[in-house]
Amino acid sequence: MKRMILALLLLVALPSLAGPISQISWLEGRWEMDVPDGFIEETWLAPRGNSMIGVSRTVRADSLRGFETIIVRETAEGLQLEARPSTQPPGTFDSVTVTDSLVVFENPAHDFPQRITYQRVGADSLAAWIEGEYEGEQARVDFGYRRAPEGE
Repeated sequence: MKRMILALLLLVALPSLAGPISQISWLEGRWEMDVPDGFIEETWLAPRGNSMIGVSRTVRADSLRGFETIIVRETAEGLQLEARPSTQPPGTFDSVTVTDSLVVFENPAHDFPQRITYQRVGADSLAAWIEGEYEGEQARVDFGYRRAPEGE
């Protein structure tokens, strides 16, 4: 009887064993947004090896203005985001919220931002923002992405 109860408990727990990285699989794909005289695009690979890898670039007037590589890893404590922007040293942020439509990462000791958020708005829309203290005041930068058409 104990074995049957244990087996039943394991079957019930199996979906949660997949871990939180599967909860943010909605990030997968290519996202883009227009900015004056250019665009920003961010591409995320599917979850594999308990991680997701993203890359972003900002292009203005046919010139690369910035880029970033992003790695989200599943750890024993939750998800951890490592951002490597072209304009500043790498930073690591720990997840504080992970749902099927929202993920929030924080690092209170980071210069700016201290918080990185991604929110699924629909099948073809993604809101992202960075926020925190900047030069003694609260600041926030919003990114309103749409899913990029396939083949482009």
